[in-house]
Amino acid sequence: MISSVAESYQIHPQTLRLYERQGLLKPSRSDGNTRLYTDEDLQRLEVILNLTRELGVNLAGVEVILNMREKMEQMQSQVGEIMEFVRDQVSPAMSGSIRSALVRSPAGKIVRTKN
Repeated sequence: MISSVAESYQIHPQTLRLYERQGLLKPSRSDGNTRLYTDEDLQRLEVILNLTRELGVNLAGVEVILNMREKMEQMQSQVGEIMEFVRDQVSPAMSGSIRSALVRSPAGKIVRTKN
């Protein structure tokens, strides 16, 4: 709820409402129209607060940064899908040494090993 989130992050509830009006936060609503903040919303709020408090970024800048972050995450996902395709579809047609060079790192990313 907005009051508990505001208290936890030491901000005024109006600040959260402003972030919502600006489109920076999009909490879900209960049947009674109470704002409900998910863990993802709270993580996003922490990024917003870090940008504004620690780095002095204005809300327009925060919006640009958040949009760029989302686009970067989408691009990383697309690159991962391409790598999966290459590993699964293209690599079998090539020699085994090239295929074995594409492996998944412990972090879940596909990387090329040194041969």
